[in-house]
Amino acid sequence: MGKSKYTYIWVSFIILVFGIIFIPKIIDRVYKGTVVESDRMSIDMNNGNLAFIVINGEKRKVPDFAFVNQDSLLITNNDYKGKVYVVEFFFTTCPSICPIMNQNLVQIQSEFKEFDDFGVASFTINPTYDTPTVLKEYAEKYGVTNLNWNLMTGDAQGIYDLANSGFNIFASEVPSAPGGFEHAGMFALVDRNGYIRSRVDDFGNPMIYYRGTITEEDGVNDQGEQEQIGILKEDIQKLLEEK
Repeated sequence: MGKSKYTYIWVSFIILVFGIIFIPKIIDRVYKGTVVESDRMSIDMNNGNLAFIVINGEKRKVPDFAFVNQDSLLITNNDYKGKVYVVEFFFTTCPSICPIMNQNLVQIQSEFKEFDDFGVASFTINPTYDTPTVLKEYAEKYGVTNLNWNLMTGDAQGIYDLANSGFNIFASEVPSAPGGFEHAGMFALVDRNGYIRSRVDDFGNPMIYYRGTITEEDGVNDQGEQEQIGILKEDIQKLLEEK
């Protein structure tokens, strides 16, 4: 038998052993949800589900929080257990993006008004001014009616930590900025178990957040960025149907 035939047999043997040993393990990891980042992207692209945000091999979960809402009630992350909800960071005197963000959220509220397991968590980044009374007036002004929509205030550092570290959504006091604060106009989507979820882009990477500063009616902004409220509503529906 020639050397090339021996080589062929040896390579075939290695492939066979790899298949016997490793493929069942990979399949088992998929079903148990323990795939690593490189595996997760291809799986999320193929199964039609929304992606989990995976950092250092762990699914990103909403950290514990406890703040007071517009009705002066203490609200924690536990109040959202079993619910699908959207998270935003805003402030009531914001002269730029916040009005658009909250108009979009009111539209989403109307879309899902029949679902008592859908909610919104709005955290003010100007808690010194945004007292429960101010937040109550703001909620009434914008037409907040969902009982699971809490506009929350409390310790400023705690809110900034939640925004910047918990969600990686930028928020900071910047005296030179319009209104005295800067923040990203993004929405985060959270599932019933407290995990941050999103769809994937054309390359299989999680979008992570949804652009909240463009209305469906406008479609695009001056920079040519597309609105994402439409896909956010689609993804909320997916999570509401998820078992």
